[in-house]
Amino acid sequence: MSKLTDVPKRILIGRALRSDRLGETLLPKRIALPVFASDPLSSVAYAPGEVLLVLSIAGVSAYHFSPWIAVAVVVLMFTVVASYRQNVHAYPSGGGDYEVANTNLGPKAGLTVASALLVDYVLTVAVSISSGVENLGSAVDFVIEHKVLSAIIMILLLTLMNLRGVKESGKLFAIPTYVFVGAVFVMIGWGAWRGLVMGDTMTAPTAHLEIKAEHQGLAGFALVFLLLRAFSSGCAALTGVEAISNGVPAFRKPKSKNAATTLALMGGLAVTMFCGIIGLAMATKVRMAEAPATNLLDNGVPVGDGFVQHPVISQVAEAVFGNGSILFVVLATATALVLFLAANTAYNGFPLLGSILAQDRYLPRQLHTRGDRLAFSNGIVLLAGAAMLLVWIYDADSTKLIQLYIVGVFVSFTLSQIGMVRHWNRHLSTERDQAARRRMHRSRAINTFGAIFTGLVLVVVLATKFTHGAWVALLGMLIFYGTMTAIRKHYDRVASEIAADEGPSDDSVRPSRVHSIVLVSKVHKPTLRALAFAKLTRSDTLEALSISVDPAETKALKAEWERRGINVPLKILDSPYREITRPVVEYVKGLRSENPRDAVSVYIPEYVVGRWYEHLLHNQSALRLKGRLLFTPGVMVTSVPYQLESSELARRRARKRQEWNAPGAVRRGPVDTPRPRAKDPAGK
Repeated sequence: MSKLTDVPKRILIGRALRSDRLGETLLPKRIALPVFASDPLSSVAYAPGEVLLVLSIAGVSAYHFSPWIAVAVVVLMFTVVASYRQNVHAYPSGGGDYEVANTNLGPKAGLTVASALLVDYVLTVAVSISSGVENLGSAVDFVIEHKVLSAIIMILLLTLMNLRGVKESGKLFAIPTYVFVGAVFVMIGWGAWRGLVMGDTMTAPTAHLEIKAEHQGLAGFALVFLLLRAFSSGCAALTGVEAISNGVPAFRKPKSKNAATTLALMGGLAVTMFCGIIGLAMATKVRMAEAPATNLLDNGVPVGDGFVQHPVISQVAEAVFGNGSILFVVLATATALVLFLAANTAYNGFPLLGSILAQDRYLPRQLHTRGDRLAFSNGIVLLAGAAMLLVWIYDADSTKLIQLYIVGVFVSFTLSQIGMVRHWNRHLSTERDQAARRRMHRSRAINTFGAIFTGLVLVVVLATKFTHGAWVALLGMLIFYGTMTAIRKHYDRVASEIAADEGPSDDSVRPSRVHSIVLVSKVHKPTLRALAFAKLTRSDTLEALSISVDPAETKALKAEWERRGINVPLKILDSPYREITRPVVEYVKGLRSENPRDAVSVYIPEYVVGRWYEHLLHNQSALRLKGRLLFTPGVMVTSVPYQLESSELARRRARKRQEWNAPGAVRRGPVDTPRPRAKDPAGK
């Protein structure tokens, strides 16, 4: 079975990597950009549409506010990028927002940030994959007809690629990301040339439609609330910015400098694309509605349920390039791909954060273990499972899922920036060098502005999105927070229980006596081997114990025992209800209660078999008995194996597996240093 599973594993995931090759998996900036920034770069495919969808509630007249909302998003983006550039220089170890909050604001703040980020990473995968399925579904009917199945398949494929390792998955993701960025810039440039220089009139496929306003003539507080809600939806363009600060250890040296440069590059690209698409959407008269079937009118008549509302970027591309043109197809394909791959930001952030939390004993320790490809495989699989569950619950509907979005990320933004302000205050109290103090004052000012701005945005997001689904994200954060707190308490309790005392204790004091018991069912080779091994241990007392469930078999056992002259006392326990486990456990407990300072050692003969079905036929009573005895204090359980002939077949198979290398398999353990080859007499 091992051989059968090893072959597909190596084909799908690749050869296992040695621990000392971890440095080879570090990323240059050109690969780190698509790996860590694919989420904010791809969000320009749906963030402009979310702004227009909200504004459409007040009718097409509200669209003229979209440039001002875009300006607010741009200011926020530059603020967050500038703030996080301070973070990566101050905390390059990879803890990101969690480390900043935990170090400067305390464990509770750190755990709050961690909970927010974990929820946001899961939502990043769910939203990106669902949005990608919707974009691809506009061209492929099967995908849109089976949205949930298609989304789950894409999550599985993305999981498989990430299990191959960060660097290798980054190379796979780099091409679609750069093609998408290039195609969007070509679209913006060509659209600006056609509109400003050539004077062409470009119209989106929905330009002739009218929008039926759900609320006519909004003014005052209602209008402000609508604009704030549109702004909070546009803030989806900022998701994933924090992933770079969490992934600093994955960069090549100098790590902090390369991470800061990647942050700046990502911010510039995302802002330019977001503003360009908003501008072209206004120029081409794109029309969007939250309920297109009833709120979009064609000559005064609702378009109906058969109408498919394509994303803003698709409508703009059709207006600029022409429907069916090569550039239109390239951009549409790259958009779908990059939305799928945008989830990769979470696939790199979630496992790394999970590893740090596991190291701090807030999550199971298995999340700190690297897999064959030096990736945190357990975290990758956990993220995939949570995202698939969310996609299934929300039917892969990005409009529903996006309402849960960005709450977590702005919680982490705000607490992280507050933590950075305290970080600079602490360092300023001890720093005496004037040049260093000026740099710290500048950094503190940036982080202070970032904390105030992101804090205000967090309030806006909670106020405008809470009833639309943000409460689910908050509930997820509470569940993560409670779970991690409980795990930490468990680990602390276990650590306290098993900590070695400074002086003598009951665990370090030698038992007064050791009572050894060999379990016997028949007199055969396994029994004789167990008896011989038990005698070797030189216990204070040694006896054989058998459970009588059949008088005839018990009588035969006594006769054979006496005939062979075995010099070990044989004790028979009656079991009127034909139980085996309970009488043994009660007898052992009785020995312990009579002499609490004594230890009891139980020897259980077991068969070693070589075929899988033989495990079902043997050792079942022994397994149940061991399971019960393990919960009895002062009792040591020893298995005495006896190898049957079939075990030799298993040993041969194991030897063949060692000699046979699966595709991509490598040996584990230290590498032998080759000895120098002796020269021949000719000196060659």
